[in-house]
Amino acid sequence: MKRRRFFQLASTGAVGISLATSCKSLNSNTNSAGSGTVAPQEVPDYRKTIKTTFLSGKGKASSDKVILALIGAGSWGTNLILEAAKSGENIIIKYVCDVDDTRGGRAISELEKIQGFRPIAVRDMRKVYDDKEVDGVFIETPEHWHALAAIWACQAGKDVYVEKFISHSIFEGQQMIKAAMKYERVVQCGTQNRSADYALTAQEYIKSGELGDIVAVHVRELLDGPIAFNEKENTSAPDTIDWDMWLGPAPKVPYNVSRNKSWSYYWDYSGGPVTAGGSIHQLDMARLILGNPDFPKSVYCAGGRYFFNDKRDVPDYQMSTFDYGKFALTLETGECTPYMQKEGSDVRFGKIYPKWMQNSTRIDIFGTKRMMYVGRMGGGWQVFDKEEKIVAQDKGIFPLKAHILNYIDCIRTRKQPNGNIIEGHRSAVMIHLANLSYRAGNKQLLFSPEFEAIMNDGNAAALDQLTYRKGFEIGKEV
Repeated sequence: MKRRRFFQLASTGAVGISLATSCKSLNSNTNSAGSGTVAPQEVPDYRKTIKTTFLSGKGKASSDKVILALIGAGSWGTNLILEAAKSGENIIIKYVCDVDDTRGGRAISELEKIQGFRPIAVRDMRKVYDDKEVDGVFIETPEHWHALAAIWACQAGKDVYVEKFISHSIFEGQQMIKAAMKYERVVQCGTQNRSADYALTAQEYIKSGELGDIVAVHVRELLDGPIAFNEKENTSAPDTIDWDMWLGPAPKVPYNVSRNKSWSYYWDYSGGPVTAGGSIHQLDMARLILGNPDFPKSVYCAGGRYFFNDKRDVPDYQMSTFDYGKFALTLETGECTPYMQKEGSDVRFGKIYPKWMQNSTRIDIFGTKRMMYVGRMGGGWQVFDKEEKIVAQDKGIFPLKAHILNYIDCIRTRKQPNGNIIEGHRSAVMIHLANLSYRAGNKQLLFSPEFEAIMNDGNAAALDQLTYRKGFEIGKEV
């Protein structure tokens, strides 16, 4: 990735992504905190499988076509595959796959215009995976499908671009890493800010020491709302959808249009407001800027349904605090602030910075010398001293195209992508912990970075142990 010099006080040191593989000795801990017993823990076995590079000789020359497919053809999936098709990187989109026949029409018609032929429409992703011509897939399904779809793809020899939020439990993320390493498949997580040049210059600025020691980081995702939700009655599934396949690993339930179209309001299919709005983007970006710290030592999440007492599983507001020992990181998410605003296209693709005060997705980084504001998706960053004096800054553009190009390049070169699955998992674990803290009754959870396990609350740990339907299991072996 090409780095650009930021204005004033810039460091030119190289930036690397750590793929550390060390495993500490095993210990057995059996703790309880009046809320269930925590089982003895082990170091996750995926760590000994991690590779920094894959075997040589398996890449593709720039003159060779890269054959891709879209799995999940909603509005964002359509946007993503069209961006890929227009990249000019000698690629072909062979399939558009969705269990719902009412989706994918726009993607297919637009792709026909771009590449001169219509992609094949299929319902079952396994038909895509059976095609040996397909090099890689974009997985844009509801979140409960991400891990299994990615693991199946790896097993079928396909490289993967998997959208945020990447997993539905801590275990799922671990198994995704194992599958990527076992089958030597590129897995690019859809956290596009890892392909933003200005995220790396922000990291370099912090490394230079000009911000001082980092003492606190605040990440926010405050969206429009409040919005009422009225769950519809169960009905027969329409002929246009394979409801059993839509449910996949999730529990078997009758068709309900609310579950189908508003799946982000149910724990069975999503991570709640902390994933639906996209807070994982700026949370992952904050980790990158801070040098990719490992897992936190503890998390406490408070929140609830403060505005509407409806049938949604998920809260409409959450505030989570993560303890990293030398600094604290908070994550604030909600759908109750109509006066907050995301960056518009004038910021994402232009030269102006966000209006920080009411920016709904900003990152605040507080050092002992100065403070930094960071905007996602092209927002750039600015460092402030006393009396709102700007002492350093860097701007960027929306990094989606760069992230897609990085994925395609890694299909050819077999290098690890910018948004590799290891860092994707580390960021995802933070979201899982926040939700588990909330769902366990706003409990502070003590977390072992060594074991990747909750050490003081058996009920919270049990909530993370998902049960899969027959035919859609994710097992210990992948």
